[in-house]
Parts: sequence; structure tokens; C-alpha cells
Amino acid sequence: MASLARQTPLFRRSCLSASRSPMQVMAFHASAKKQILPPLPQVIHGTTNDAVEVPKTHATEGSYHWTFERIISAGLVPLTLAPFAAGSLNPTMDAILCSALILHSHIGFQAMVIDYFPQRRVPKTRAGLMWLLRGFTLATAVGLYEFETNDVGITEALKRIWKA
Repeated sequence: MASLARQTPLFRRSCLSASRSPMQVMAFHASAKKQILPPLPQVIHGTTNDAVEVPKTHATEGSYHWTFERIISAGLVPLTLAPFAAGSLNPTMDAILCSALILHSHIGFQAMVIDYFPQRRVPKTRAGLMWLLRGFTLATAVGLYEFETNDVGITEALKRIWKA
């Protein structure tokens, strides 16, 4: 029977045996392995005893940037609740709320672009997405400015939606 299995591949595919053949293992894979980007060159610089180079600090990166993001995020809570709790419709409060929303959204989307499109792998795609993000941020800012100056404003619109 073993010699028959070696001779006919059809018998091998139809046989339910305890041993796993390459055909049975491949049946559990949904798709072939495809790499979207080629791997980076695997080069080791220096030795294992070399010290790690400490990057220079920058005000818009690292802990300063993280702290600024948290301040903007935490500041949105009272800015969102203040117009409804106080009962006043102040255009200055609307402008500050819109500015904080735009800044918060821009920083969040910028972090996604930085995380998912590394500079060393796809520099042109990242640069294009950063310019696209800047364009959308500018268009959003202009749209909210028009909504604030020529219409009822964001807090009044939210009040009307809430009561509807």
C-alpha cells in the first residue's frame, strides 16, 4: 500500500492518514505569503560592546510632544462641556474649541502616518501623506471658520441637534 501511495498522487490526496504530508499542511493556510515591501538590508554596524548612540533631544519629539498631546486631549473635555454647563454662547469659546479640535485631530492623524509609514521605508509616500494631512487640516479649519462666522457656530449647532 505504501508503494501505491508513492506512485499515485491522487491516492495520497484522498487518503486520511495520521501523518501530515505537505499537501495537508498547505490546506490550512488561507493565502500565500506575500511581502508588500522588500526587507531592509540586514547589516550590523559595530560590535555588541559598542554603546548606543543617544539621539539629540528635540522640543517637538519625545516626552514634550507626548505631554502636549495629553494637554490638548484633556483640555477638550472642559472646552466641550463649558458652553453647555454655563449656558452661554460665546464666539471666543467656540473658536477655542474649534482650534483645539483641529489641533487634536491633526496630531492624532500625524501620529498614525508616522507610525505606519516609516521614513526609512517609504519616504515619498510619507511625505505625500503628510502634505495631504496638512491640506485636509487647512480645509477643515477654513470650513469650521466659515461655519462659526457665517452660521450658528458649533455649540449652538450641537444644542439644536440635541434638542431635535
